[in-house]
Amino acid sequence: EKLKTLKNEGNDFVKQGKYEEAVDKYSECMKLNTKECTIYTNRALCYLKLYKYEEAKQDCDHVLQIEDSNIKAFYRRALAYKGLQVRKKNMAGI
Repeated sequence: EKLKTLKNEGNDFVKQGKYEEAVDKYSECMKLNTKECTIYTNRALCYLKLYKYEEAKQDCDHVLQIEDSNIKAFYRRALAYKGLQVRKKNMAGI
């Protein structure tokens, strides 16, 4: 029950564009349940919005270990890889 409440609070923060707060809520959820894939894909989305690509990739990797056909995890991990590549390219240009 607490998990559901925290997850809903996280979802509400996402809708408001408050990604840091949402990450905190989803992280609290993970302390209660590490097998709930949605929490990880939701947190990955927040990390992508915050340009934290490495963290997003790790969350997606975790989901894919549990559920190897999770489309959201594949998609968001691809976005994370893309973000990491762009960042690397930008760093090389400095």
